[in-house]
Amino acid sequence: MKNSFKNLSLPELKAKRDELNKKYMELRFQMVVGHVDNPLQKRVMRRQITRLNTLIGAAERAAAKAGA
Repeated sequence: MKNSFKNLSLPELKAKRDELNKKYMELRFQMVVGHVDNPLQKRVMRRQITRLNTLIGAAERAAAKAGA
């Protein structure tokens, strides 16, 4: 799962990040209500979002460097 995002394009990375952010918010609400089967899923999703943000930043810097 860690390396599954490396072969995605920049728009796909942004779409995946938005999707994971929505799922993360839903999971947070479910944790408040108390209906979560796997509480460690919150940490895993947070780390996946961070990986995506890192890849997006690297892709944007590469695009800016190539354009300059």
